[in-house]
Amino acid sequence: MHKHSFWRYVGCLHFTLCLAPSYQQFPRLCATREALRTKECCPPWDGDGSACGASSGRGFCQDVQVPDFPDGPQYPFSGLDDRERWPLVFYNRTCQCAGNFMGFNCADCKFGYFGVNCNERRESLRRNIFHLSRAERLRFISYLNLAKHTVSADYVVATGTYREMENGSTPLFANISVYDVFVWMHYYVSRNALLGGPGNVWTDVDFAHWAPAFLPWHRVYLLHWEHEIRKLTGDMSFIIPYWDWRDASGCDVCTDELMGGRSPLSPNLLSPGSVFSSWRVLCSQAEEYNEQGVLCDAREEGPLLRNPGNHNRNIVERLPTSAEVEFALSLPNYDTGAMDRSANMSFRNTMEGFGDPQTGLGNSPRMGMHAALHVFMNGSMSSVQGSANDPIFLLHHAFVDSIYEQWLRRHRPSLSQYPQSNAPVGHNSEYHMVPFLPLHRNREYFISSKDLGYEYSYLLDAGEFPQNGNVLYAASFKPFIWLFPPVSAYSFLFSLHLHLKSSML
Repeated sequence: MHKHSFWRYVGCLHFTLCLAPSYQQFPRLCATREALRTKECCPPWDGDGSACGASSGRGFCQDVQVPDFPDGPQYPFSGLDDRERWPLVFYNRTCQCAGNFMGFNCADCKFGYFGVNCNERRESLRRNIFHLSRAERLRFISYLNLAKHTVSADYVVATGTYREMENGSTPLFANISVYDVFVWMHYYVSRNALLGGPGNVWTDVDFAHWAPAFLPWHRVYLLHWEHEIRKLTGDMSFIIPYWDWRDASGCDVCTDELMGGRSPLSPNLLSPGSVFSSWRVLCSQAEEYNEQGVLCDAREEGPLLRNPGNHNRNIVERLPTSAEVEFALSLPNYDTGAMDRSANMSFRNTMEGFGDPQTGLGNSPRMGMHAALHVFMNGSMSSVQGSANDPIFLLHHAFVDSIYEQWLRRHRPSLSQYPQSNAPVGHNSEYHMVPFLPLHRNREYFISSKDLGYEYSYLLDAGEFPQNGNVLYAASFKPFIWLFPPVSAYSFLFSLHLHLKSSML
Protein backbone atom coordinates (compact mmCIF):
# COMPACT_ATOMS: atom_id res chain seq x y z
CA MET A 1 0.00 0.00 0.00
CA HIS A 2 1.32 3.46 -0.90
CA LYS A 3 2.02 5.51 2.23
CA HIS A 4 -0.21 8.41 1.12
CA SER A 5 -3.09 6.01 0.49
CA PHE A 6 -2.42 4.47 3.88
CA TRP A 7 -3.05 7.76 5.71
CA ARG A 8 -6.36 8.19 3.87
CA TYR A 9 -7.19 4.57 4.66
CA VAL A 10 -6.54 5.09 8.36
CA GLY A 11 -8.76 8.18 8.39
CA CYS A 12 -11.60 6.34 6.63
CA LEU A 13 -11.25 3.32 8.90
CA HIS A 14 -11.50 5.54 11.96
CA PHE A 15 -14.46 7.39 10.48
CA THR A 16 -16.50 4.26 10.01
CA LEU A 17 -15.81 2.95 13.49
CA CYS A 18 -17.63 5.50 15.59
CA LEU A 19 -19.41 8.72 16.22
CA ALA A 20 -17.25 10.20 18.93
CA PRO A 21 -18.38 12.15 21.98
CA SER A 22 -17.48 15.85 21.97
CA TYR A 23 -17.91 18.44 24.69
CA GLN A 24 -18.30 21.91 23.24
CA GLN A 25 -20.93 24.04 21.59
CA PHE A 26 -24.57 22.93 21.28
CA PRO A 27 -25.32 19.52 22.79
CA ARG A 28 -27.54 17.53 20.43
CA LEU A 29 -30.03 17.05 23.24
CA CYS A 30 -30.24 20.84 23.58
CA ALA A 31 -30.51 21.57 19.85
CA THR A 32 -34.16 20.60 19.68
CA ARG A 33 -37.22 22.78 19.26
CA GLU A 34 -38.37 21.98 22.79
CA ALA A 35 -35.03 22.83 24.41
CA LEU A 36 -34.69 26.08 22.47
CA ARG A 37 -38.26 27.15 23.17
CA THR A 38 -37.97 26.42 26.90
CA LYS A 39 -34.39 27.78 26.97
CA GLU A 40 -33.26 24.86 29.11
CA CYS A 41 -30.12 22.79 28.50
CA CYS A 42 -30.00 20.23 31.31
CA PRO A 43 -29.46 16.82 29.67
CA PRO A 44 -29.52 13.64 31.77
CA TRP A 45 -26.36 11.94 32.96
CA ASP A 46 -26.32 8.37 31.66
CA GLY A 47 -25.13 7.08 35.02
CA ASP A 48 -28.48 7.62 36.73
CA GLY A 49 -30.78 9.09 34.07
CA SER A 50 -31.40 12.29 36.02
CA ALA A 51 -30.90 15.80 34.67
CA CYS A 52 -27.28 16.85 35.32
CA GLY A 53 -26.77 13.70 37.41
CA ALA A 54 -28.74 15.35 40.23
CA SER A 55 -29.77 12.05 41.78
CA SER A 56 -26.09 11.22 42.29
CA GLY A 57 -25.13 14.69 43.46
CA ARG A 58 -23.09 15.50 40.36
CA GLY A 59 -24.97 18.72 39.59
CA PHE A 60 -28.29 20.48 39.26
CA CYS A 61 -30.32 22.32 36.64
CA GLN A 62 -30.19 25.97 37.65
CA ASP A 63 -30.82 29.45 36.31
CA VAL A 64 -27.84 31.03 34.54
CA GLN A 65 -26.58 34.09 36.40
CA VAL A 66 -25.20 36.85 34.16
CA PRO A 67 -23.97 40.04 35.89
CA ASP A 68 -24.80 43.54 34.68
CA PHE A 69 -21.36 45.17 34.88
CA PRO A 70 -20.92 47.70 32.05
CA ASP A 71 -18.94 46.86 28.92
CA GLY A 72 -16.51 49.14 27.12
CA PRO A 73 -17.58 51.48 24.28
CA GLN A 74 -16.19 49.39 21.40
CA TYR A 75 -19.53 47.63 20.76
CA PRO A 76 -22.35 50.20 21.09
CA PHE A 77 -25.28 47.80 20.69
CA SER A 78 -27.46 45.68 22.94
CA GLY A 79 -29.70 42.76 22.09
CA LEU A 80 -28.50 42.39 18.48
CA ASP A 81 -25.97 39.55 18.71
CA ASP A 82 -26.64 36.02 19.99
CA ARG A 83 -23.33 36.03 21.86
CA GLU A 84 -24.22 38.95 24.13
CA ARG A 85 -24.71 37.85 27.75
CA TRP A 86 -23.88 34.27 26.74
CA PRO A 87 -25.75 31.89 26.76
CA LEU A 88 -29.03 33.69 27.57
CA VAL A 89 -30.24 34.08 23.99
CA PHE A 90 -30.33 30.29 23.69
CA TYR A 91 -30.59 29.00 27.27
CA ASN A 92 -31.32 30.52 30.67
CA ARG A 93 -31.06 27.22 32.58
CA THR A 94 -28.07 24.88 32.34
CA CYS A 95 -26.32 22.26 34.44
CA GLN A 96 -24.32 23.69 37.34
CA CYS A 97 -21.94 20.91 38.36
CA ALA A 98 -20.80 20.20 41.90
CA GLY A 99 -17.37 19.34 43.29
CA ASN A 100 -14.92 18.10 40.66
CA PHE A 101 -17.60 17.31 38.09
CA MET A 102 -17.91 19.20 34.80
CA GLY A 103 -19.64 18.99 31.43
CA PHE A 104 -22.92 19.99 29.84
CA ASN A 105 -24.58 17.15 31.82
CA CYS A 106 -21.92 16.87 34.60
CA ALA A 107 -20.65 13.60 33.14
CA ASP A 108 -17.00 14.70 33.03
CA CYS A 109 -14.30 15.79 35.45
CA LYS A 110 -12.84 19.24 35.95
CA PHE A 111 -9.48 19.83 34.31
CA GLY A 112 -6.77 18.00 36.23
CA TYR A 113 -9.12 15.38 37.74
CA PHE A 114 -9.72 11.85 36.56
CA GLY A 115 -11.53 8.66 37.58
CA VAL A 116 -15.15 7.57 37.86
CA ASN A 117 -15.74 9.87 40.80
CA CYS A 118 -13.37 12.61 39.57
CA ASN A 119 -11.25 12.33 42.72
CA GLU A 120 -7.91 11.38 41.12
CA ARG A 121 -5.68 14.44 40.82
CA ARG A 122 -3.00 14.24 38.09
CA GLU A 123 -0.60 16.71 36.52
CA SER A 124 0.10 16.33 32.81
CA LEU A 125 3.17 17.62 30.99
CA ARG A 126 3.10 19.55 27.72
CA ARG A 127 6.36 19.03 25.85
CA ASN A 128 8.22 20.55 22.93
CA ILE A 129 7.14 18.74 19.77
CA PHE A 130 10.82 18.26 18.84
CA HIS A 131 11.37 16.34 22.07
CA LEU A 132 8.74 13.73 21.21
CA SER A 133 9.85 10.36 19.93
CA ARG A 134 9.01 9.41 16.36
CA ALA A 135 6.23 7.12 17.59
CA GLU A 136 4.78 9.92 19.72
CA ARG A 137 4.80 12.33 16.79
CA LEU A 138 3.04 9.78 14.59
CA ARG A 139 0.50 9.19 17.31
CA PHE A 140 -0.19 12.94 17.58
CA ILE A 141 -0.72 13.27 13.82
CA SER A 142 -2.88 10.14 13.76
CA TYR A 143 -5.08 11.53 16.54
CA LEU A 144 -5.47 14.83 14.68
CA ASN A 145 -6.57 12.96 11.56
CA LEU A 146 -8.93 10.80 13.57
CA ALA A 147 -10.58 13.88 15.07
CA LYS A 148 -10.85 15.46 11.61
CA HIS A 149 -12.69 12.43 10.22
CA THR A 150 -14.96 11.50 13.13
CA VAL A 151 -18.39 13.08 13.37
CA SER A 152 -19.19 14.41 16.83
CA ALA A 153 -21.95 12.34 18.40
CA ASP A 154 -22.77 14.76 21.19
CA TYR A 155 -22.53 18.17 19.55
CA VAL A 156 -23.79 20.10 16.55
CA VAL A 157 -23.04 23.68 15.46
CA ALA A 158 -25.40 26.53 14.68
CA THR A 159 -25.75 27.55 11.03
CA GLY A 160 -28.27 30.31 11.68
CA THR A 161 -28.96 32.99 14.25
CA TYR A 162 -31.61 32.58 16.92
CA ARG A 163 -33.78 34.99 14.96
CA GLU A 164 -33.38 32.92 11.80
CA MET A 165 -34.38 29.90 13.89
CA GLU A 166 -37.64 31.80 14.54
CA ASN A 167 -36.79 32.03 18.23
CA GLY A 168 -36.17 28.30 18.45
CA SER A 169 -39.16 27.04 16.45
CA THR A 170 -36.96 26.04 13.50
CA PRO A 171 -33.60 24.74 14.76
CA LEU A 172 -30.72 25.34 12.32
CA PHE A 173 -27.77 23.10 13.20
CA ALA A 174 -25.25 20.94 11.32
CA ASN A 175 -23.24 17.81 12.02
CA ILE A 176 -19.50 18.34 12.15
CA SER A 177 -16.31 16.45 12.98
CA VAL A 178 -14.68 16.56 16.41
CA TYR A 179 -11.80 18.65 15.05
CA ASP A 180 -14.07 20.98 13.13
CA VAL A 181 -16.22 21.67 16.20
CA PHE A 182 -13.18 23.60 17.42
CA VAL A 183 -12.66 25.28 14.04
CA TRP A 184 -16.28 26.42 14.18
CA MET A 185 -15.97 27.61 17.78
CA HIS A 186 -13.02 29.83 16.93
CA TYR A 187 -14.91 31.22 13.95
CA TYR A 188 -18.08 31.83 15.95
CA VAL A 189 -16.40 33.60 18.86
CA SER A 190 -14.45 35.95 16.57
CA ARG A 191 -16.95 36.59 13.77
CA ASN A 192 -18.34 40.03 13.03
CA ALA A 193 -21.70 40.98 14.51
CA LEU A 194 -24.59 40.66 12.05
CA LEU A 195 -26.74 43.78 12.30
CA GLY A 196 -29.34 42.69 9.75
CA GLY A 197 -29.16 42.35 5.98
CA PRO A 198 -26.31 41.85 3.48
CA GLY A 199 -23.14 43.73 4.27
CA ASN A 200 -24.51 45.20 7.48
CA VAL A 201 -21.97 44.05 10.07
CA TRP A 202 -20.00 45.48 13.00
CA THR A 203 -16.34 44.57 12.74
CA ASP A 204 -14.97 45.98 16.02
CA VAL A 205 -16.13 43.05 18.15
CA ASP A 206 -14.51 39.78 19.16
CA PHE A 207 -15.40 37.75 22.22
CA ALA A 208 -11.98 36.03 22.46
CA HIS A 209 -9.46 38.46 20.95
CA TRP A 210 -8.32 42.09 21.17
CA ALA A 211 -9.11 42.29 24.90
CA PRO A 212 -8.44 40.69 28.33
CA ALA A 213 -10.09 37.31 27.72
CA PHE A 214 -7.68 36.47 24.88
CA LEU A 215 -5.37 34.36 27.04
CA PRO A 216 -7.93 32.74 29.39
CA TRP A 217 -10.25 31.87 26.48
CA HIS A 218 -7.56 30.13 24.47
CA ARG A 219 -6.40 28.31 27.61
CA VAL A 220 -9.87 26.80 28.02
CA TYR A 221 -10.02 26.05 24.30
CA LEU A 222 -6.82 23.96 24.44
CA LEU A 223 -7.90 22.18 27.63
CA HIS A 224 -11.16 21.12 26.03
CA TRP A 225 -9.33 20.05 22.88
CA GLU A 226 -7.06 17.77 24.92
CA HIS A 227 -10.09 16.44 26.73
CA GLU A 228 -11.80 15.57 23.45
CA ILE A 229 -8.80 13.67 22.09
CA ARG A 230 -8.61 11.65 25.30
CA LYS A 231 -12.32 10.80 25.08
CA LEU A 232 -12.05 9.98 21.39
CA THR A 233 -9.01 7.71 21.63
CA GLY A 234 -9.24 6.31 25.14
CA ASP A 235 -5.68 7.58 25.66
CA MET A 236 -5.78 9.49 28.94
CA SER A 237 -2.07 10.30 28.63
CA PHE A 238 -2.56 12.50 25.55
CA ILE A 239 -1.47 16.12 25.86
CA ILE A 240 -0.86 18.82 23.24
CA PRO A 241 2.81 19.50 22.41
CA TYR A 242 4.05 23.03 21.81
CA TRP A 243 6.24 24.68 19.21
CA ASP A 244 8.83 27.06 20.67
CA TRP A 245 9.10 29.55 17.82
CA ARG A 246 11.43 32.03 19.56
CA ASP A 247 14.25 33.10 17.22
CA ALA A 248 13.17 30.64 14.52
CA SER A 249 14.19 31.62 11.00
CA GLY A 250 11.27 29.80 9.43
CA CYS A 251 8.54 27.25 9.98
CA ASP A 252 10.62 24.36 11.28
CA VAL A 253 7.49 22.28 12.03
CA CYS A 254 6.48 22.52 8.36
CA THR A 255 7.83 19.13 7.33
CA ASP A 256 6.01 16.03 6.13
CA GLU A 257 7.08 14.26 9.32
CA LEU A 258 5.26 16.92 11.38
CA MET A 259 2.69 19.47 10.20
CA GLY A 260 3.21 19.24 6.45
CA GLY A 261 5.84 20.55 4.03
CA ARG A 262 5.35 22.77 0.99
CA SER A 263 3.85 21.23 -2.14
CA PRO A 264 6.15 21.09 -5.19
CA LEU A 265 3.08 21.87 -7.32
CA SER A 266 2.03 25.10 -5.56
CA PRO A 267 3.72 27.14 -2.81
CA ASN A 268 0.31 27.72 -1.19
CA LEU A 269 -0.53 24.02 -0.79
CA LEU A 270 0.82 21.29 1.45
CA SER A 271 2.98 18.45 0.23
CA PRO A 272 1.07 15.31 -0.85
CA GLY A 273 3.43 13.47 1.50
CA SER A 274 1.53 14.97 4.45
CA VAL A 275 -1.81 13.69 5.70
CA PHE A 276 -2.86 17.33 6.10
CA SER A 277 -2.74 17.88 2.32
CA SER A 278 -6.11 16.12 2.06
CA TRP A 279 -7.77 18.24 4.74
CA ARG A 280 -10.54 20.64 3.78
CA VAL A 281 -11.23 23.89 5.59
CA LEU A 282 -14.45 25.52 6.72
CA CYS A 283 -15.59 28.90 8.02
CA SER A 284 -12.67 30.57 6.22
CA GLN A 285 -14.54 33.09 4.01
CA ALA A 286 -15.37 35.89 6.42
CA GLU A 287 -15.84 38.57 3.77
CA GLU A 288 -18.32 36.42 1.86
CA TYR A 289 -20.40 35.77 5.00
CA ASN A 290 -20.40 39.50 5.76
CA GLU A 291 -21.52 40.39 2.25
CA GLN A 292 -24.42 37.96 2.54
CA GLY A 293 -25.15 38.76 6.18
CA VAL A 294 -25.09 35.10 7.19
CA LEU A 295 -23.23 32.68 9.45
CA CYS A 296 -20.77 30.08 8.20
CA ASP A 297 -22.78 26.99 7.22
CA ALA A 298 -19.97 24.55 8.18
CA ARG A 299 -19.50 23.26 4.63
CA GLU A 300 -16.08 22.41 3.18
CA GLU A 301 -14.50 25.34 1.34
CA GLY A 302 -11.29 24.05 -0.18
CA PRO A 303 -7.84 22.77 0.79
CA LEU A 304 -5.74 23.85 3.75
CA LEU A 305 -3.49 26.73 2.63
CA ARG A 306 -0.06 27.70 3.95
CA ASN A 307 2.88 29.58 2.44
CA PRO A 308 5.10 30.44 5.42
CA GLY A 309 7.52 33.33 5.08
CA ASN A 310 6.04 34.76 1.89
CA HIS A 311 3.87 37.23 3.79
CA ASN A 312 3.62 41.02 3.80
CA ARG A 313 6.80 42.15 5.56
CA ASN A 314 5.38 45.61 6.11
CA ILE A 315 3.02 43.98 8.62
CA VAL A 316 5.35 41.36 10.12
CA GLU A 317 9.12 41.59 9.79
CA ARG A 318 10.02 38.15 11.22
CA LEU A 319 9.08 35.61 13.85
CA PRO A 320 9.28 36.79 17.50
CA THR A 321 12.61 36.76 19.33
CA SER A 322 13.56 35.66 22.83
CA ALA A 323 14.25 39.31 23.70
CA GLU A 324 10.72 40.29 22.67
CA VAL A 325 9.19 37.52 24.74
CA GLU A 326 11.26 38.63 27.73
CA PHE A 327 10.13 42.24 27.26
CA ALA A 328 6.49 41.18 27.25
CA LEU A 329 7.04 39.10 30.39
CA SER A 330 8.59 42.11 32.14
CA LEU A 331 5.39 44.16 31.86
CA PRO A 332 3.70 44.10 35.29
CA ASN A 333 0.17 45.08 34.20
CA TYR A 334 -2.03 42.44 32.62
CA ASP A 335 -4.11 45.01 30.74
CA THR A 336 -4.38 48.79 30.67
CA GLY A 337 -6.43 51.73 29.42
CA ALA A 338 -9.31 50.79 27.16
CA MET A 339 -8.15 47.15 27.35
CA ASP A 340 -8.26 46.74 23.59
CA ARG A 341 -5.69 46.98 20.78
CA SER A 342 -4.77 50.48 21.89
CA ALA A 343 -3.60 49.39 25.36
CA ASN A 344 -0.10 50.64 26.27
CA MET A 345 2.38 48.68 28.39
CA SER A 346 -0.15 45.86 28.60
CA PHE A 347 1.18 42.31 28.83
CA ARG A 348 -1.96 40.94 27.17
CA ASN A 349 -1.91 43.40 24.26
CA THR A 350 1.84 42.99 23.70
CA MET A 351 1.57 39.21 23.89
CA GLU A 352 -1.39 39.19 21.53
CA GLY A 353 0.60 41.20 19.02
CA PHE A 354 -0.91 44.70 18.94
CA GLY A 355 1.49 46.27 21.43
CA ASP A 356 4.99 46.92 20.11
CA PRO A 357 7.23 44.13 21.52
CA GLN A 358 10.08 46.61 22.06
CA THR A 359 8.26 49.65 23.44
CA GLY A 360 4.92 48.29 24.69
CA LEU A 361 2.94 50.98 22.87
CA GLY A 362 -0.46 49.89 21.56
CA ASN A 363 -1.91 50.10 18.05
CA SER A 364 1.47 49.11 16.68
CA PRO A 365 1.69 49.50 12.86
CA ARG A 366 3.45 46.13 12.78
CA MET A 367 2.17 43.00 14.39
CA GLY A 368 4.34 41.05 16.81
CA MET A 369 4.34 38.05 19.10
CA HIS A 370 1.22 35.86 18.76
CA ALA A 371 -0.19 37.73 15.74
CA ALA A 372 3.17 37.70 13.95
CA LEU A 373 3.15 33.94 13.64
CA HIS A 374 -0.38 33.90 12.23
CA VAL A 375 0.60 36.42 9.55
CA PHE A 376 3.90 34.61 8.88
CA MET A 377 2.00 31.40 8.00
CA ASN A 378 0.42 33.26 5.07
CA GLY A 379 -2.59 31.01 4.51
CA SER A 380 -5.55 29.53 6.36
CA MET A 381 -3.96 30.42 9.68
CA SER A 382 -3.70 34.11 8.77
CA SER A 383 -7.45 34.75 8.99
CA VAL A 384 -8.62 35.13 12.60
CA GLN A 385 -11.95 33.44 12.00
CA GLY A 386 -10.56 30.50 10.01
CA SER A 387 -7.16 30.13 11.67
CA ALA A 388 -7.95 26.97 13.65
CA ASN A 389 -8.26 25.04 10.37
CA ASP A 390 -4.46 24.72 10.41
CA PRO A 391 -3.32 22.23 13.09
CA ILE A 392 -0.22 24.38 13.68
CA PHE A 393 -2.70 26.60 15.53
CA LEU A 394 -2.63 24.10 18.43
CA LEU A 395 1.17 24.01 18.70
CA HIS A 396 1.35 27.79 18.45
CA HIS A 397 -1.28 28.50 21.08
CA ALA A 398 0.18 25.93 23.45
CA PHE A 399 3.41 27.95 23.41
CA VAL A 400 1.51 31.24 23.77
CA ASP A 401 -0.22 29.70 26.78
CA SER A 402 3.17 28.75 28.25
CA ILE A 403 4.27 32.42 28.05
CA TYR A 404 1.00 33.42 29.75
CA GLU A 405 1.88 30.87 32.45
CA GLN A 406 5.34 32.38 32.86
CA TRP A 407 3.80 35.82 33.36
CA LEU A 408 1.35 34.50 35.97
CA ARG A 409 4.17 32.86 37.94
CA ARG A 410 6.47 35.85 37.72
CA HIS A 411 3.96 38.53 38.71
CA ARG A 412 1.47 36.49 40.79
CA PRO A 413 -1.47 38.82 40.08
CA SER A 414 -4.52 38.82 42.31
CA LEU A 415 -7.85 37.99 40.69
CA SER A 416 -8.75 41.66 41.11
CA GLN A 417 -6.23 42.55 38.40
CA TYR A 418 -8.54 40.93 35.86
CA PRO A 419 -11.12 43.64 34.96
CA GLN A 420 -14.60 43.26 36.38
CA SER A 421 -16.13 45.96 34.18
CA ASN A 422 -15.59 48.27 31.19
CA ALA A 423 -13.66 45.71 29.13
CA PRO A 424 -14.87 45.14 25.55
CA VAL A 425 -18.07 43.10 25.37
CA GLY A 426 -17.51 39.49 26.42
CA HIS A 427 -14.27 40.17 28.30
CA ASN A 428 -15.34 41.25 31.80
CA SER A 429 -14.32 38.84 34.55
CA GLU A 430 -17.78 37.37 35.18
CA TYR A 431 -18.71 36.95 31.52
CA HIS A 432 -19.28 33.39 30.37
CA MET A 433 -16.91 32.45 27.56
CA VAL A 434 -18.55 32.23 24.15
CA PRO A 435 -19.56 29.64 22.89
CA PHE A 436 -18.69 27.07 25.57
CA LEU A 437 -21.23 24.72 27.05
CA PRO A 438 -20.39 23.86 29.84
CA LEU A 439 -20.07 27.43 31.02
CA HIS A 440 -16.75 29.00 32.06
CA ARG A 441 -16.17 32.51 33.39
CA ASN A 442 -13.15 34.50 32.20
CA ARG A 443 -11.70 35.02 35.70
CA GLU A 444 -11.69 31.29 36.42
CA TYR A 445 -8.71 30.86 34.09
CA PHE A 446 -6.64 33.78 35.35
CA ILE A 447 -4.81 31.19 37.46
CA SER A 448 -1.76 28.96 37.13
CA SER A 449 -1.80 25.92 34.87
CA LYS A 450 -0.79 23.89 37.92
CA ASP A 451 -4.24 24.57 39.36
CA LEU A 452 -5.70 23.16 36.16
CA GLY A 453 -3.62 20.00 36.12
CA TYR A 454 -0.85 20.65 33.60
CA GLU A 455 2.71 21.92 33.34
CA TYR A 456 5.23 22.83 30.61
CA SER A 457 8.46 20.88 30.34
CA TYR A 458 10.68 23.93 29.83
CA LEU A 459 9.23 25.64 32.91
CA LEU A 460 10.10 22.78 35.25
CA ASP A 461 12.81 23.34 37.81
CA ALA A 462 15.61 20.78 37.78
CA GLY A 463 14.55 17.65 39.59
CA GLU A 464 10.86 18.58 39.75
CA PHE A 465 8.49 15.73 39.01
CA PRO A 466 4.90 16.25 37.84
CA GLN A 467 2.41 14.33 39.96
CA ASN A 468 0.92 12.38 37.09
CA GLY A 469 0.16 8.71 36.76
CA ASN A 470 0.75 8.95 33.01
CA VAL A 471 4.05 10.80 32.77
CA LEU A 472 7.32 10.48 34.61
CA TYR A 473 9.89 13.23 34.18
CA ALA A 474 13.55 12.45 34.75
CA ALA A 475 16.10 15.26 35.24
CA SER A 476 16.03 16.62 31.68
CA PHE A 477 13.74 16.83 28.66
CA LYS A 478 14.76 13.29 27.74
CA PRO A 479 13.98 10.57 28.39
CA PHE A 480 10.27 10.61 29.20
CA ILE A 481 8.50 7.45 30.21
CA TRP A 482 4.87 7.27 29.13
CA LEU A 483 2.60 4.86 30.93
CA PHE A 484 -0.31 4.10 28.65
CA PRO A 485 -3.88 3.38 29.74
CA PRO A 486 -5.59 0.04 29.07
CA VAL A 487 -5.74 -0.83 25.39
CA SER A 488 -8.84 0.50 23.63
CA ALA A 489 -10.06 0.00 20.08
CA TYR A 490 -8.23 3.17 19.08
CA SER A 491 -5.04 2.14 20.82
CA PHE A 492 -5.16 -1.11 18.88
CA LEU A 493 -5.80 0.73 15.62
CA PHE A 494 -2.92 3.07 16.27
CA SER A 495 -0.56 0.18 17.04
CA LEU A 496 -1.65 -1.46 13.80
CA HIS A 497 -1.16 1.79 11.90
CA LEU A 498 2.38 2.25 13.26
CA HIS A 499 3.28 -1.32 12.35
CA LEU A 500 1.92 -1.00 8.81
CA LYS A 501 3.44 2.44 8.26
CA SER A 502 6.88 1.33 9.44
CA SER A 503 6.74 -1.55 6.99
CA MET A 504 6.12 0.91 4.14
CA LEU A 505 8.96 3.32 4.91
